[in-house]
Amino acid sequence: MSFSLSFLRRPRWLATLFLLVAATAFGKAWHLDDRAWFWLQEQGTSDAERAASIWLPGYQAVVQAKPLSGLDDDETSDLTYNPASKTLFTVTGRNPKLVELSLDGQILRRIPLHGFSNPEGVAMLADGYLGITDERRRTLSVFELTDLTDELDAADAMELDLGFPDSGNKGFEGIAWDPAQQRLLLGKERSPLSLFSWSSIDGQRFDGALEPLPSDRLYLRNLSALSVDPRTGHTLVLSAQSNLLLEIDEHGEPVSFISLIGGLNGLDRRIPRAEGVAIDEQGTIYMVSEPNLFYVFRKEDAPSATVADAG
Repeated sequence: MSFSLSFLRRPRWLATLFLLVAATAFGKAWHLDDRAWFWLQEQGTSDAERAASIWLPGYQAVVQAKPLSGLDDDETSDLTYNPASKTLFTVTGRNPKLVELSLDGQILRRIPLHGFSNPEGVAMLADGYLGITDERRRTLSVFELTDLTDELDAADAMELDLGFPDSGNKGFEGIAWDPAQQRLLLGKERSPLSLFSWSSIDGQRFDGALEPLPSDRLYLRNLSALSVDPRTGHTLVLSAQSNLLLEIDEHGEPVSFISLIGGLNGLDRRIPRAEGVAIDEQGTIYMVSEPNLFYVFRKEDAPSATVADAG
């Protein structure tokens, strides 16, 4: 024992031990283990595969940390793009409402949500229908949304039970419509983190049980949101705890990723808590972070769009 203690007392070994502990803690804090794994996955991607994917490493933040005026105390959660109106929709949990946004983050409409406990996910479906998940009630509510809609009540919705009665506050946070396969994708936050698909009859009604999708290679701390790219069919998976946006293919295999920490991909500072992501038909990526921050990412070689001059 005396030999071991004298061995550890040597300054050189103490310094080495301290550096190892510090490096491990730093890596865990910034989730470098996640990034290292996904970086290795990216290295095996061919040029042809990159061209056929979203390929997130090519994206830069062009709008960042823009406050959504008037939503300071509402805590935005999730985001979806409506190709018909060329606008975005998010939901708020503290004061339940559906909020319509322009592509540069201006609030266009606030729609109160009645009968909701904890709305966490939102997705534009087919033919003007919209789906909202309530994590606490474990439900999917489907509404018809028009330009004249000024309030929505869960009692008037087509409401569906998502199951998992013991999930508590670790239920379905991610929801995204897959137009090519006419299905809804759902992501369970954690314990365990899981992906499911739900086949649709007509873009508003759903049939059968939730079908599990491969999710064992995601290696994320949690799942915050989902979005399906209409061009490639690939899915964006957002993780607030891992500070990552991940692209996966139709088999659930990681394709590319970006970190949401400061100094990378054009970000001046880390995105505090990324809770929603959406992608449009041009490939522009939009994101919201609690409590009320708005971000836009665009590929470096992409043409300018309506958000180019947003502040």
